[in-house]
Amino acid sequence: MRRGRVKEWLASMKDKLLVITGGSRGIGREVAALFYRSGYHIVNLSRSACDLPFALNIQLNLAEKHWPEGFIKQLRSVAEKSQEVCLIHNAAALENDSINTLDADTLRQVLEVNVVAPQKLNKILLPSMKAGSSILYVGSTLAEKAVPNAYSYVLSKHAGAGMMKANCQDLAGMGIHTASVCPGFTDTEMLRGHIGNDHSTLTNIVERSTFQRLIKPEEIARTLLFCAKNQVINGSLIHANLGQIEQ
Repeated sequence: MRRGRVKEWLASMKDKLLVITGGSRGIGREVAALFYRSGYHIVNLSRSACDLPFALNIQLNLAEKHWPEGFIKQLRSVAEKSQEVCLIHNAAALENDSINTLDADTLRQVLEVNVVAPQKLNKILLPSMKAGSSILYVGSTLAEKAVPNAYSYVLSKHAGAGMMKANCQDLAGMGIHTASVCPGFTDTEMLRGHIGNDHSTLTNIVERSTFQRLIKPEEIARTLLFCAKNQVINGSLIHANLGQIEQ
């Protein structure tokens, strides 16, 4: 992001700020659009830019172990100007792996994106977060159960649920609340890519929903906004999956 663009964006800052990872597509893009309509300024952290004109894009590869010091200072300077910060950990790495195929290097990379990066952002932004702010996680139905061939993803989403619950305890008395919204099968590029755009697999997934359809990304966005606005939802893991038919 050009320095002039950042200064211009900062000059128009609103009282409320959304910082979201992976806001360039899918659920993340819908979240950015909805929060903006609800009065939030938007910062997107991802490798690719969000095409929404009001979003401040800060390019960042969450898988990298060492983040630029300039990025950290820039992010903190933005957050310090806001009365309320909502941090949403949305980006995630999803691999097709199992106990028989997962190697250590791939596991480390998935954990870097899905577990380590969220905590790094928590630590960076927390000193700038005032009472009324929130830390939200986009989890998964697989945060509490498992399916075949998603070994590292299942492992990391279970870890994310534990992180959120620990956040709730550590943030007691600070006026900052936390929750994890766990989507079921949502119509995103990630899902379609994971199943190889296979029509029969997609049909099987739809048939396992009590509503016989995929979840729309905007439905998850509305659920996250509700969580951001309600402190009573604190330490909560919320399944947003249309109801799944268990087999």
